[in-house]
Amino acid sequence: MFLDRFHSVQDGHVVISALQASQFAKEIAGDFNPIHDPDARRFCVPGDLLFAIVLARFGLSENMTFRFRSLLGENVPLKFVETENTIDVCDDAGKVYIEVARSGATTRDEELIETITRAYVAASGKNFPHTLKPLMESNGVMFNPDRPMVMYESMSLALENLDLPSPGLELHNATLEAAGKRGNVLLEYRLTADHKPVGEVTKRLVLSGLRPYCAEAMAGVIEEFYRLKARGADYFNKDNSGDHSNANSAGHRTSGNGRKRP
Repeated sequence: MFLDRFHSVQDGHVVISALQASQFAKEIAGDFNPIHDPDARRFCVPGDLLFAIVLARFGLSENMTFRFRSLLGENVPLKFVETENTIDVCDDAGKVYIEVARSGATTRDEELIETITRAYVAASGKNFPHTLKPLMESNGVMFNPDRPMVMYESMSLALENLDLPSPGLELHNATLEAAGKRGNVLLEYRLTADHKPVGEVTKRLVLSGLRPYCAEAMAGVIEEFYRLKARGADYFNKDNSGDHSNANSAGHRTSGNGRKRP
């Protein structure tokens, strides 16, 4: 399973090291946010990795909703509490990191699940700047450029069936609703099979610290994003250290896991 490199199982618990999480972020998700660097002061595991592990362990259901409740740090032993229609990802103290609701038929086809997972994670990697920058610009608002916080709130998928040859995911609608200093973002994707629509995937994000849009400030955020992306490409070629001069700075994209960042 392609996720084996990115977590371990210890005493019946799933454990994700900072290095494993960082490798997933950079290699699979294309997420070069420094908050996922192993030595980041405020390190957190990408929410997309938890999403992927849930699908790999419990299968893909026709209807699923993931609610991101808490940020996950490194080496936290996780257990998965399953009922007929729900899965809670939590630690032994009862802290919940993701709540999953599911219904409909379920498949455990590993090849299909990996393809869907990779398509979804790749789409997440395009949140910023590809989707969020023009969305903020068109609405005349932006996040705090000194602390560009984007947080996962939830994601849902609804499939007509699980017969999905050559599945793909394409963004077809994006909206931003400003409410004071908070921005509620809805991203809607069309899931296709053999280029025909077979379902919908929606993602809800929260932008914090909203203020009037400033092209110059946004250009600075984008420049930093691409600097981190260029650095991230070589990160693990430098004794797993790379250039960490800004490892504790705010990132530019959603990491998932509910509260934070991106």
